Amino acid sequence: MSNWSEQIDEITEKFIHTFGSLAPEQLNWKPDPKTWSIAQNIEHLIVINTSYFPVIRAVKEGSYEPPFIAKFGFIATFFSNMLHRAVKPNRKWKSKTMPMWEPTQGNIPPGILGRFQDHQTELKNVIEDTKTVAQEGAIISSPANKNLVLRLEKAFDIMVSHEKRHFEQSKEVLQSIGDQI
Repeated sequence: MSNWSEQIDEITEKFIHTFGSLAPEQLNWKPDPKTWSIAQNIEHLIVINTSYFPVIRAVKEGSYEPPFIAKFGFIATFFSNMLHRAVKPNRKWKSKTMPMWEPTQGNIPPGILGRFQDHQTELKNVIEDTKTVAQEGAIISSPANKNLVLRLEKAFDIMVSHEKRHFEQSKEVLQSIGDQI
């Protein structure tokens, strides 16, 4: 089992250290219309992680009703591994997010890094509260598609890798800011 809390603390610190001194205009700057700003990357992480919280809490409470496809553990393993590969930080392959996880299309209000820091604390709490059911092999479905089932333990790995991926994407935006603002 990964040490998710430590990894979340590390990635949170990287975001704060790397982007904390930027002005709101810099956080919202985009090199082109198809690329997300640093603030949009951060907001996307909050939106996507938060969308999983109701499912994860329902699993812990015992009220979660998995879809029929979840009975086939090999399918959950397949989807879990596929998604984990897709969100690796190396960014070799670009992927498009589901519409429900798109960030705001305009400027993100100031304070996004503070909201991210608060979110990361909540994420760690959700993970800590459900470690036992994750270790017991709980399977959840994606909030975007009920038939996309994942092992809860792997979902936590995916969330952490996804955050690392968007940190790298945000660093690319920072490198291209230069004298553009």
